[in-house]
Amino acid sequence: MTITTTRTGTVEHIDPSTLIVETNVRTTAPLEPGFVDSIRQVGVLTPLLAWRDTGGGVHVRAGQRRALAATEAGIATVPVYVVDANDDDDARRIVEQLIENDQREALTDADRIQAWRALELKGLSATAIAKRTGTKRDRVKTGLAVAQSATATDAVSGSGLTLDQAAILLEFDGDVDTVAELTEVATTDPGYFPVAVERARQDKVAREAKAQVEQEEADKGHRILDERPSDYNTAPYRVRMLRTAGDEPVDADAIQGKPGVAVYVASYYGGEARAEYYVDDPAALGFTVREDPSYASGGAPAGPMTDEQKADRKELIANNKEWDAAEVVRREWLNQFLARKAVPKNAQPVIAEALTTARSKIADSLTRGCSTAELLLGIDGHDYGNQLTEYLSAHPSRATHVALALVLGGIEQNTNRNTWRAPSADTAWYLHTLQDWGYPLCPVERIAAMLPDDTPTE
Repeated sequence: MTITTTRTGTVEHIDPSTLIVETNVRTTAPLEPGFVDSIRQVGVLTPLLAWRDTGGGVHVRAGQRRALAATEAGIATVPVYVVDANDDDDARRIVEQLIENDQREALTDADRIQAWRALELKGLSATAIAKRTGTKRDRVKTGLAVAQSATATDAVSGSGLTLDQAAILLEFDGDVDTVAELTEVATTDPGYFPVAVERARQDKVAREAKAQVEQEEADKGHRILDERPSDYNTAPYRVRMLRTAGDEPVDADAIQGKPGVAVYVASYYGGEARAEYYVDDPAALGFTVREDPSYASGGAPAGPMTDEQKADRKELIANNKEWDAAEVVRREWLNQFLARKAVPKNAQPVIAEALTTARSKIADSLTRGCSTAELLLGIDGHDYGNQLTEYLSAHPSRATHVALALVLGGIEQNTNRNTWRAPSADTAWYLHTLQDWGYPLCPVERIAAMLPDDTPTE
């Protein structure tokens, strides 16, 4: 039978500046401002573990960060649990320090936000909570917002989402399908989460714009179509295929509010929604049907699309939407990337290669005002390069940042939906470079980068 004994000691309150920090397995003891502030607010709550040498010096065995932070915060005394020990048994010291650092469980985000919520209910503001707990105010505000939503709270406690991820779900509160989809992405493919979120935002804007136009058209008495008619030779006929008695094209204004008018509301880039008008019985309104020359020449199918054509179009639309979302995320990432103090070590070779590999795109951007380079550097407004001159003059030490922004922005300014449809070597090189710097390419960007489909997101 093994009998385990625990050392006994006494708790003393000692000036932290007089403590001797013993050699520790924790080789660095970073003192974050929030940690120091929390000790300044409430002191050291958990006693330090220490021992006293024959000369009276007190050596801290466990709690070096608390001791150092208390000294920096100017705390008069800290509680110290003083036990019998010495500096001869290094093995015991190392074991005790390992156990003290490893065998503890930090609060989960779910626990933390509920505690912040309880403090809020006690009358503390986000600022007061942040100050008294040594937490950044924005993080507390995020946590409190999440705590007020059952959906977001469940995402943190049940699905393991971060506070920032859960806070984003608040934008879609009430949209069960979108919340479920984003939660799934956050847990299975976190590298894709920013693109999925941006795509969900753009889809939401498009849905709202489409719903508004549909309501306006329904108020006119028009029938709303769920799908755009694919057979242009049968009813309902598109208005542009109609002709008046004088063989003039029919204007959309001429059929507003008339019986037998159907409307399909199409969504376009940027969330714009437009009504496309159709007529069930042109003859009843005094019109005739004339075949559109663009369809007669083979520009579009003369009849309903095949299942294969529908699948191809569905993929095209999905990839276009993903590219639009990825563009926003990629440029936000570049903005944060160029805001760093130091450029990557290979910045100069990248600039040189960009000026050769993608010189036409960069030259085009320079000619058209470098607006994307300004965007990447966080410069507001566009003044055809003049603001870049002013920026460089005000920040001479960031000359390499500016050069890098010019070449990256030049390539970026010449990307669009066609980039993934027709991949090119220069854009592929550009995307490979971003990936090497830590940017996770989404599936449609991998197509543009000419990478295999199974390349991981991160």
